[in-house]
Amino acid sequence: MVTIKVYGTDDLCASCINAPSSIETASWLDAALRRVYNGGNFEVVYIDIKEPQTKEDKLFSMRVIEEDLWYPVVVINDLIITEGNPNLKDIYRKLDELGLSRIE
Repeated sequence: MVTIKVYGTDDLCASCINAPSSIETASWLDAALRRVYNGGNFEVVYIDIKEPQTKEDKLFSMRVIEEDLWYPVVVINDLIITEGNPNLKDIYRKLDELGLSRIE
């Protein structure tokens, strides 16, 4: 099981005209990936950087804030895959590397 974490906030970026919120992006990403990959192989988890629940998520949320990363930040296995508007090709590449099976 691969966990895909989407870090961000529900606040919309003032300079990101018409961009969805991070929570909307997490929902969209989950739906997009389920059309390509077996849904039993992964889960998409949204983490609000203002209210992280675990120690690990608190540390990474601090990093997002301190390093001024563009959110949403998509993380797989502690590796930042994309910042800002997610690039599906980058996410697909990482999931393929991890051996997730695509729907035929």
